[in-house]
Amino acid sequence: MIRRSFLAGCTAIATLAAMPSAGPAAAAADTVKVGVLLPLSGPFSQYGRQMQNGIALFLKQHGTSVAGKTVELVVKDDGGIAPDRARRAVQDLIVRDKVDVLAGFTFTASAMAAAPMAKEARKAMIVMNASSSGITAASPYMIRVGQTLPQITEPAGRYAAGQGFRSIYTVVADVTAGHDAEAAFIRGVEAGGGKVSGSLRVPAQNPDFAPFVQRIKDAKPDAVFAWLPPGEAAIGFIKEFDQRGLASQGITMLGTGDLTDELTIMQTGDAGLGVVTTGHYSMAHPSAMNDEFVASYLADYPQDKWPNFLSVSAYDGMAALYLGLEKTGGDASGPALASALADASFESPRGPIRIDAATRDIVQTVYVRKVERVGERLMNVEIHEFPESRDAAAAH
Repeated sequence: MIRRSFLAGCTAIATLAAMPSAGPAAAAADTVKVGVLLPLSGPFSQYGRQMQNGIALFLKQHGTSVAGKTVELVVKDDGGIAPDRARRAVQDLIVRDKVDVLAGFTFTASAMAAAPMAKEARKAMIVMNASSSGITAASPYMIRVGQTLPQITEPAGRYAAGQGFRSIYTVVADVTAGHDAEAAFIRGVEAGGGKVSGSLRVPAQNPDFAPFVQRIKDAKPDAVFAWLPPGEAAIGFIKEFDQRGLASQGITMLGTGDLTDELTIMQTGDAGLGVVTTGHYSMAHPSAMNDEFVASYLADYPQDKWPNFLSVSAYDGMAALYLGLEKTGGDASGPALASALADASFESPRGPIRIDAATRDIVQTVYVRKVERVGERLMNVEIHEFPESRDAAAAH
């Protein structure tokens, strides 16, 4: 009998296939236990739900057996950006639950908290989202299948320069990720021969965008690049930009994919129309594989409206694990999986992806997308692409 369930909570265990009738030693030899760390409670629980949906969808489509092994998930909740909690959860996964592989890691804080323990225990870490540059250097067994912030941000700058915008402003949250995005965008603009004429930094918590948007309106730039925390901040900025008439004034809003995440533009409504972003996945990506992925996702999880980049990255994380196990003949050790996945490539709902042999980091197409109305939905429609994009800062 097969039971598929994800149970929230730090000690929840999801057993996705019944164990064969055998003694403990035989059962262990025939099983690959995967410790999955996700934010299943707190302010980022929606992120965790998107990722667990992607994992479950992959298992539904591909089964729970690979290379003669049965895959069993042990799921724990890290609560979001809480490195101490993540550290305790990973220690439990390694010591008590005796998992063979670690996966998940929505945030860099969780991935970096886990890395020293994974390195010492020689456990593979499949990082499905955490996006800071260079984190794969923290463990030789870490493989990232999500994205990096510079990887998707520099192309926005290159695209802006290519459009011939003479005057460009940046508006970013005054946090490390915002500073990194600002720097990456400027690098992209300057690499394309353009120049940023003004930069604004806004409070990360409860910002009042009115004075910042008014300053931009008075400056009359050709375009504005924004990086803001997903959710209320991004929604608020898009609405303020629209209400003060910057879009109608002909100012183009640029950003990274999380600015117009599918869950965000559902709440911005028509205020989001015309926003241009760079990202690695859109529900509107035109491919047969993505059409099947989206249809299956909506059928299984209608309450979650649509899949986003998190659900696809989690789906791909499982695809990478299965590919690695097939190549190793079922050897789930960190050294074996890291070696097997070096320079591995496969097709994803987002398009072709590859794991860089030197950095164990993701190489993928970054798409330029524009928010348009397609039928009854607002969607990120792809208008340009940058194939084989990588994070230059991640090279080590």
